[in-house]
Formats: sequence, structure tokens, C-alpha cells
Amino acid sequence: MAKTYDRREAGAILLGVAGVLALPSVAAAEARGRTTYLAARPEAVSIALEQTALVVIDMQNDFGSAGGMFDLAGVDISAIRAVVPNVRRSLDAARAAGLPVIYLKMAYSAELRDAGPADGPNRLKQGPLRLGAPTTAPDGTPGRILVRGDWGTRVIPELAPQPGELEIHKTRYSGFVGTMLDAELKRLGVRNLIVTGCTTSVCVESTVRDAMFLDYTCVLLEDCMAEPQGAANHAASLEILARLFAWVSDSHAFAGALV
Repeated sequence: MAKTYDRREAGAILLGVAGVLALPSVAAAEARGRTTYLAARPEAVSIALEQTALVVIDMQNDFGSAGGMFDLAGVDISAIRAVVPNVRRSLDAARAAGLPVIYLKMAYSAELRDAGPADGPNRLKQGPLRLGAPTTAPDGTPGRILVRGDWGTRVIPELAPQPGELEIHKTRYSGFVGTMLDAELKRLGVRNLIVTGCTTSVCVESTVRDAMFLDYTCVLLEDCMAEPQGAANHAASLEILARLFAWVSDSHAFAGALV
């Protein structure tokens, strides 16, 4: 079973893992001592595999499946669907190389207490997408939009986590705000993040900016992320991130660098 964390667990677990640097498995240990060069822009990046993890951001049903939040709101999910095979290629390559895989998922408690006050910006900006509203999954199962444990917050089936891989619930656009992500990365000894997911200009960009502020080196796989609001926003986000916050590559270069 995948290991999951939400904001309510943070205080207790932090006390147990702070300062611990350990790789999680024999498979990950096989990456120890290996360095690869990844073609990227604005320049190639040297990656120590023992310090590298693949991050999958918000590739969940509410964002990328028919009947999910975006689809019900009339948001075109075709761009997200189009990158699913590329994310899968990156997952396969990372797993074969023994790299840790971490899933970030937008998912709130049933009471929405972790969504902020009713008149706060997080709640107001997500109001048009009907945060917490009752819905019905394609298989007829009742649920609610972006509520933990329901169909909408499960990872898209084609990208399902494998046993032992982390699923971290987040309640803000950035994967670092109010979550165990930083603590888990430190526990794993990770300093480099290979980033995939959606949406490029919102949750991906927010997470990468915070990662850079915390001294993580990020490489974005541009064919593994999507922007339903348009190609221009996708390109603009990648441009500013490549200039000042991270490096940009693609799934083919990543998979090839791990062979």
C-alpha cells in the first residue's frame, strides 16, 4: 500500500523524522554513487541519483479524468490526458533506476477545515470549481470534489502508485505548504526533484518556486505537465522557471539518462 500523509499528521511525524537521512529501500540503494547528465535548458544538469526523486503533482481524477472536477466545470482536460503516457514513461524509468517516487495530491478533509476560512483567498478562488460539492464518480460511487479518500482525489489509474510510494495530501497550490514533503525529502536524502504533473502555471510552478527557496534543484519534464488554461501560460511558466528557478527537460531525455 502507498504511504500517505496529510496536514493533521505533520506535527507528530516531524518529531520522528527530522534530521534522519536514509534511503528507503534496496532498490533506491542501488542508485547510490551514480551520477548522470541530463540534457536540459538553459544548460545540461548533473544529477546524483542517490539524491534524486521523481515528483508527480496532482495527476488525479478531479483534474485529469472524465467526470472529475475540471471536466464537470467545463475545463478542457485533453492537455492533461495527452501527457499521461509521458508521465508513465518517466515513472517506469525512475522505478527501474531505483529512484523514490512521490505523489502530491490536492485533497481536503471532509469538513474543509484545512481549506482556510470561508472568506479567505484559498476558498474564494476555488469556489467556482465547487470545492467540496457532492458528485458522483463514473462508476456511480458518491463523493465530493477534492475531498480526501473520494474518487476525485485518487491518482489517475494509468499512473497508480506502487506499494511503498508516498502519497502526500496538500491543501494549497504548493506541495510544501502545510505538508510533510520537506521532511520526507530530507529523510530520503533527496536534493534533486524531477517534476511532472499539472497544472504548469499553478501547482507545478508554486511547488517548484518553494522547492528552490528550500535549496532543492528541480528539473521539470515539460512533456509531462499540462496547462488547461492554454499553451501560452504553459510556455510562460516554463520560461520564467528555466531562467530563475529550475531547469527544463523532457521524459525522453530523462529516461535515456537513466539507461
